[in-house]
Amino acid sequence: MIELFPTTQTTTTPAVGSTHPPLRDVVKNAITHYLSQLQDQMPVGLYELVLTEIEAPMLETIMDHYHHNQSKVANILGLSRGTLRKKLKQYDLL
Repeated sequence: MIELFPTTQTTTTPAVGSTHPPLRDVVKNAITHYLSQLQDQMPVGLYELVLTEIEAPMLETIMDHYHHNQSKVANILGLSRGTLRKKLKQYDLL
């Protein structure tokens, strides 16, 4: 199976003022690489794959950073606490 974000690729967001590329460029490069690896195969469910690959580690990282304070994280993400809990359960993070 071809990975969208290979584990050898650094995908962390750098500090402000860093010389690392913006997250948007990292995602764009990862998708471009993924599509090039498919060769003649037609991707299926790519939208859901990208969302899952980004959303799960994002939630895990933000939850860890804010010491699993669901109310604070929900507010930071602009989600209701119920929606956050649903997403955390979806990715087995709760």
